[in-house]
Amino acid sequence: MIGYIKGKVLSFSEGKVLIENNGIGYEVFCSAEAEQSLVGNGEGELYTYLNVTQEGIALYGFANAEEKEMFLKLITVSGVGAKMGVGILSGMKTKELERAISLGDVKTLSTVKGLGKKTAERIILELKDKVGLAIGDMTSSSSAPITALTDEDEDAVSVLVGLGFARAESVRVVKEAKANGLDTVQKIIPYALKHIK
Repeated sequence: MIGYIKGKVLSFSEGKVLIENNGIGYEVFCSAEAEQSLVGNGEGELYTYLNVTQEGIALYGFANAEEKEMFLKLITVSGVGAKMGVGILSGMKTKELERAISLGDVKTLSTVKGLGKKTAERIILELKDKVGLAIGDMTSSSSAPITALTDEDEDAVSVLVGLGFARAESVRVVKEAKANGLDTVQKIIPYALKHIK
Protein backbone atom coordinates (compact mmCIF):
# COMPACT_ATOMS: atom_id res chain seq x y z
CA MET A 1 0.00 0.00 0.00
CA ILE A 2 1.22 3.51 -0.81
CA GLY A 3 1.02 5.37 2.50
CA TYR A 4 3.29 8.37 1.92
CA ILE A 5 4.69 10.33 -1.03
CA LYS A 6 7.19 13.17 -1.14
CA GLY A 7 8.05 14.93 -4.36
CA LYS A 8 7.60 17.71 -6.88
CA VAL A 9 4.24 18.89 -8.21
CA LEU A 10 4.15 18.41 -12.00
CA SER A 11 0.60 19.63 -12.56
CA PHE A 12 -2.64 20.17 -10.73
CA SER A 13 -6.34 20.76 -11.21
CA GLU A 14 -9.05 21.36 -8.64
CA GLY A 15 -8.85 18.62 -6.04
CA LYS A 16 -6.10 16.65 -7.80
CA VAL A 17 -2.32 16.87 -8.15
CA LEU A 18 0.30 14.98 -10.14
CA ILE A 19 3.32 14.54 -7.87
CA GLU A 20 6.63 13.09 -9.07
CA ASN A 21 8.76 10.83 -6.92
CA ASN A 22 11.83 9.01 -8.29
CA GLY A 23 10.68 9.37 -11.88
CA ILE A 24 7.13 8.16 -11.23
CA GLY A 25 4.14 10.51 -11.36
CA TYR A 26 1.36 9.78 -8.88
CA GLU A 27 -2.10 11.23 -9.53
CA VAL A 28 -3.58 12.02 -6.12
CA PHE A 29 -6.99 13.35 -5.11
CA CYS A 30 -6.16 15.78 -2.30
CA SER A 31 -7.87 17.49 0.58
CA ALA A 32 -7.95 21.29 0.20
CA GLU A 33 -5.25 21.77 2.85
CA ALA A 34 -2.91 19.25 1.21
CA GLU A 35 -3.47 20.71 -2.25
CA GLN A 36 -2.85 24.30 -1.10
CA SER A 37 0.38 23.31 0.61
CA LEU A 38 1.71 21.40 -2.40
CA VAL A 39 0.71 23.91 -5.06
CA GLY A 40 1.95 26.84 -3.00
CA ASN A 41 5.40 25.30 -2.54
CA GLY A 42 5.64 23.42 -5.83
CA GLU A 43 6.65 20.34 -3.86
CA GLY A 44 5.97 18.64 -0.56
CA GLU A 45 4.68 15.51 1.10
CA LEU A 46 1.40 13.65 1.31
CA TYR A 47 0.08 10.97 3.62
CA THR A 48 -1.89 8.77 1.25
CA TYR A 49 -4.64 6.17 1.14
CA LEU A 50 -5.07 3.73 -1.75
CA ASN A 51 -8.77 3.17 -2.38
CA VAL A 52 -9.71 0.01 -4.29
CA THR A 53 -13.32 -0.38 -5.44
CA GLN A 54 -15.24 -2.04 -8.25
CA GLU A 55 -15.06 1.28 -10.10
CA GLY A 56 -11.26 1.31 -10.01
CA ILE A 57 -8.23 2.33 -7.96
CA ALA A 58 -7.62 5.87 -6.71
CA LEU A 59 -5.01 7.48 -4.49
CA TYR A 60 -6.08 10.07 -1.90
CA GLY A 61 -3.68 12.47 -0.21
CA PHE A 62 -3.67 14.37 3.08
CA ALA A 63 -1.65 17.18 4.62
CA ASN A 64 -0.64 15.19 7.70
CA ALA A 65 -1.15 11.91 9.55
CA GLU A 66 -3.91 13.42 11.70
CA GLU A 67 -5.96 14.38 8.65
CA LYS A 68 -5.50 10.91 7.15
CA GLU A 69 -6.63 9.29 10.41
CA MET A 70 -9.78 11.42 10.41
CA PHE A 71 -10.45 10.39 6.79
CA LEU A 72 -10.10 6.70 7.72
CA LYS A 73 -12.69 7.20 10.47
CA LEU A 74 -15.07 9.01 8.12
CA ILE A 75 -15.08 6.25 5.50
CA THR A 76 -16.10 3.66 8.10
CA VAL A 77 -19.45 5.47 8.26
CA SER A 78 -22.19 3.91 6.15
CA GLY A 79 -22.80 6.06 3.07
CA VAL A 80 -19.51 7.97 3.28
CA GLY A 81 -17.13 7.01 0.50
CA ALA A 82 -13.60 8.19 -0.16
CA LYS A 83 -14.67 11.14 -2.35
CA MET A 84 -17.12 12.38 0.26
CA GLY A 85 -14.53 11.86 3.01
CA VAL A 86 -12.02 14.09 1.21
CA GLY A 87 -14.80 16.58 0.49
CA ILE A 88 -15.68 16.81 4.18
CA LEU A 89 -12.03 17.39 5.12
CA SER A 90 -11.80 20.05 2.41
CA GLY A 91 -14.81 21.80 3.91
CA MET A 92 -13.60 21.78 7.53
CA LYS A 93 -10.27 21.65 9.34
CA THR A 94 -9.65 18.38 11.19
CA LYS A 95 -9.97 19.95 14.66
CA GLU A 96 -13.18 21.76 13.70
CA LEU A 97 -14.60 18.51 12.35
CA GLU A 98 -13.64 16.59 15.49
CA ARG A 99 -15.22 19.27 17.64
CA ALA A 100 -18.48 19.28 15.63
CA ILE A 101 -18.71 15.49 15.85
CA SER A 102 -17.90 15.28 19.57
CA LEU A 103 -20.45 18.03 20.36
CA GLY A 104 -23.11 16.52 18.10
CA ASP A 105 -23.25 19.74 16.09
CA VAL A 106 -25.32 18.66 13.07
CA LYS A 107 -25.84 22.26 11.90
CA THR A 108 -22.11 23.02 11.57
CA LEU A 109 -21.36 19.66 9.96
CA SER A 110 -24.19 20.16 7.45
CA THR A 111 -22.55 23.37 6.19
CA VAL A 112 -20.00 21.24 4.31
CA LYS A 113 -20.82 21.23 0.60
CA GLY A 114 -22.53 17.99 -0.47
CA LEU A 115 -23.13 16.78 3.09
CA GLY A 116 -26.82 16.48 3.95
CA LYS A 117 -28.38 16.50 7.39
CA LYS A 118 -29.02 12.74 7.49
CA THR A 119 -25.43 11.89 6.60
CA ALA A 120 -24.17 14.45 9.13
CA GLU A 121 -26.32 12.81 11.81
CA ARG A 122 -25.00 9.37 10.84
CA ILE A 123 -21.39 10.59 11.05
CA ILE A 124 -22.02 11.97 14.53
CA LEU A 125 -23.81 8.80 15.64
CA GLU A 126 -21.10 6.44 14.39
CA LEU A 127 -18.00 8.53 15.21
CA LYS A 128 -18.89 10.47 18.35
CA ASP A 129 -17.34 7.89 20.68
CA LYS A 130 -14.28 7.37 18.48
CA VAL A 131 -13.58 11.08 18.10
CA GLY A 132 -14.30 11.62 21.79
CA LEU A 133 -11.68 9.03 22.70
CA ALA A 134 -9.19 10.57 20.30
CA ILE A 135 -9.44 14.15 21.55
CA GLY A 136 -11.15 13.98 24.90
CA ASP A 137 -10.94 12.33 28.28
CA MET A 138 -9.56 8.80 28.16
CA THR A 139 -9.49 8.20 31.93
CA SER A 140 -12.51 5.89 32.03
CA SER A 141 -11.29 2.35 32.58
CA SER A 142 -14.46 1.00 30.98
CA SER A 143 -13.67 2.66 27.66
CA ALA A 144 -11.72 0.39 25.36
CA PRO A 145 -9.16 2.22 23.23
CA ILE A 146 -9.84 2.52 19.52
CA THR A 147 -7.15 0.64 17.65
CA ALA A 148 -6.06 2.21 14.37
CA LEU A 149 -5.67 -0.01 11.33
CA THR A 150 -2.13 -0.71 10.17
CA ASP A 151 -1.16 -0.47 6.50
CA GLU A 152 -1.37 -4.28 6.33
CA ASP A 153 -4.92 -4.15 7.73
CA GLU A 154 -5.88 -1.44 5.23
CA ASP A 155 -4.59 -3.60 2.36
CA ALA A 156 -6.85 -6.43 3.51
CA VAL A 157 -9.83 -4.08 3.93
CA SER A 158 -9.23 -2.65 0.43
CA VAL A 159 -9.26 -6.15 -1.08
CA LEU A 160 -12.57 -6.97 0.63
CA VAL A 161 -14.15 -3.65 -0.37
CA GLY A 162 -12.96 -4.30 -3.93
CA LEU A 163 -14.83 -7.62 -3.80
CA GLY A 164 -18.03 -5.77 -2.98
CA PHE A 165 -18.22 -5.97 0.81
CA ALA A 166 -19.09 -2.92 2.93
CA ARG A 167 -16.08 -1.14 4.43
CA ALA A 168 -17.44 -1.20 7.99
CA GLU A 169 -17.99 -4.97 7.85
CA SER A 170 -14.59 -5.46 6.19
CA VAL A 171 -12.89 -3.49 8.99
CA ARG A 172 -14.72 -5.57 11.62
CA VAL A 173 -13.73 -8.94 10.16
CA VAL A 174 -10.11 -7.85 9.58
CA LYS A 175 -9.82 -6.79 13.23
CA GLU A 176 -11.36 -10.12 14.23
CA ALA A 177 -8.81 -11.97 12.12
CA LYS A 178 -5.96 -9.99 13.74
CA ALA A 179 -7.34 -10.83 17.18
CA ASN A 180 -7.08 -14.51 16.17
CA GLY A 181 -3.39 -14.13 15.37
CA LEU A 182 -3.61 -13.74 11.59
CA ASP A 183 -1.13 -11.00 10.73
CA THR A 184 -0.71 -10.92 6.94
CA VAL A 185 -3.07 -10.15 4.07
CA GLN A 186 -2.54 -13.70 2.75
CA LYS A 187 -3.79 -15.13 6.05
CA ILE A 188 -6.48 -12.52 6.77
CA ILE A 189 -8.37 -12.70 3.44
CA PRO A 190 -9.27 -16.45 3.54
CA TYR A 191 -10.45 -16.03 7.15
CA ALA A 192 -12.41 -12.90 6.27
CA LEU A 193 -14.19 -14.54 3.32
CA LYS A 194 -15.40 -17.30 5.63
CA HIS A 195 -16.62 -14.98 8.40
CA ILE A 196 -17.79 -11.81 6.66
CA LYS A 197 -21.53 -11.20 6.51
